[in-house]
Amino acid sequence: MKFIFPILALLGGFAVAFQAQINGGLGKKVGAIEGAFISFLIGTVLLFLLVLFFGKGNFLAVQSVPKWQLLGGLLGAFYVTVMVFVVPKIGVAPTLIAVIAGQIIIGAILDHFGLFGGVKIPIDGKKLTAIILLFVSLYLFNHK
Repeated sequence: MKFIFPILALLGGFAVAFQAQINGGLGKKVGAIEGAFISFLIGTVLLFLLVLFFGKGNFLAVQSVPKWQLLGGLLGAFYVTVMVFVVPKIGVAPTLIAVIAGQIIIGAILDHFGLFGGVKIPIDGKKLTAIILLFVSLYLFNHK
């Protein structure tokens, strides 16, 4: 059953690529910040319906979580706004390569130090090589 998680992650990646192109087009029509807002509003409505019909959690527990754990929404809004602004300028693939490079670099740092309660997984030579290759791919995608 564990095989389902990488497949779900792959599908999530597909969704991010589609979302980038769709939100980029939306942002060109209505404005970058407005496009990000519309995207989040539609997502919020969907999540509200999911919580309403399928939710089994406890919203009141939000009072007991560390406040830094609430930053995810701000980071998500920043990400969507950046995507809406950048995709029409450089395209989906170069944008996603930069996003993926950023995710992997920060992910490696978070893992290396075990930050925010994560598992400590040291950065080694292979990981450093992979990060360098990400920058090479970013350069190749953006170099004309």
